[in-house]
Amino acid sequence: FPHIGNVGTNVEDIEAEKSTVAGLILREEITESSNFRAVSHFNTWLEMQGITGISGVDTRALTRHIRTHGAQNCAILFRKDGAIDLKKAQAALDAAPDMNGLELAVHVTTQTNHRWNRQRWALGKGYPELRGDEKSLPHIVAIDYGVKLNILRSLASQGCRITVVPATVSADDVLALQPDGVFLSNGPGDPAATGNYAVPQIKKLVEASIPLLGICLGHQMLGLALGARTEKMKQGHRGANHPVKELATGRVQITSQNHGFAISDTALPAHVVITHRSLFDGTIQGIRHRDLPIFSVQGHPEASPGPHDSQYLFADFVAAIQTHKKAA
Repeated sequence: FPHIGNVGTNVEDIEAEKSTVAGLILREEITESSNFRAVSHFNTWLEMQGITGISGVDTRALTRHIRTHGAQNCAILFRKDGAIDLKKAQAALDAAPDMNGLELAVHVTTQTNHRWNRQRWALGKGYPELRGDEKSLPHIVAIDYGVKLNILRSLASQGCRITVVPATVSADDVLALQPDGVFLSNGPGDPAATGNYAVPQIKKLVEASIPLLGICLGHQMLGLALGARTEKMKQGHRGANHPVKELATGRVQITSQNHGFAISDTALPAHVVITHRSLFDGTIQGIRHRDLPIFSVQGHPEASPGPHDSQYLFADFVAAIQTHKKAA
């Protein structure tokens, strides 16, 4: 990126308990904080998280290189005396794993079941806690493959009580919690690799006809569970201004994206209906089951601070749950 972190950091605007990014490559140096909510310098936060970074790099040249050659591994190197051992760096890169076949969700998932009741942030209020008679609230079990916290906040803001469970949970254990709906979260890595243990469990949830919502990695693995294929993209989608078309209405939504894999268009099962497509490259951005209350999207409707064009999907999920309960 050209620059990042100039607004500083605070303890409220986090999407994970610990950041797992490997590093940052910037064009400009990080400036002093310029936001009234900042409590510490971004560089201080990076040091606390153990994250490395480098500035003064021609990020536009890197962008052009990636555009031509596709996503690839890289090494961040710096020495004040300029004595960089390129052979050693190349050896480290050669030993680094390719994203194809890489299972990462197990490294970022929760280790235990826990409840979630914090809602979306509001100025002067922080994250209000969801209150009310729990028995009357829809119960969602969220399978954590690396979930962004604002997804959980968005579901809570729709009046849902939430139980978060590890990525390796079995379908039987999920159903034993008596959920009204199940959420399949975002997360890192190759969906086919995580799918080795997750997809058989998702298939059992599909067979139970319980309402399902998937986002990002959860969307991809739901596709696998429904009989679709996933594929690695030459260039992933990253950033906050990706146009996505909702096919049923023709409405274009501006979305936040962060993925390097996508559901393939080839050999889609008849019961899988495409609901959204990227207007950048035409890739699949959303699917639903033709007959069951099951759907998913590739982008991030929970994006904070935005865009918020796709926030309606959380309300749609709750509506699907209510309809399913009435029909049961």
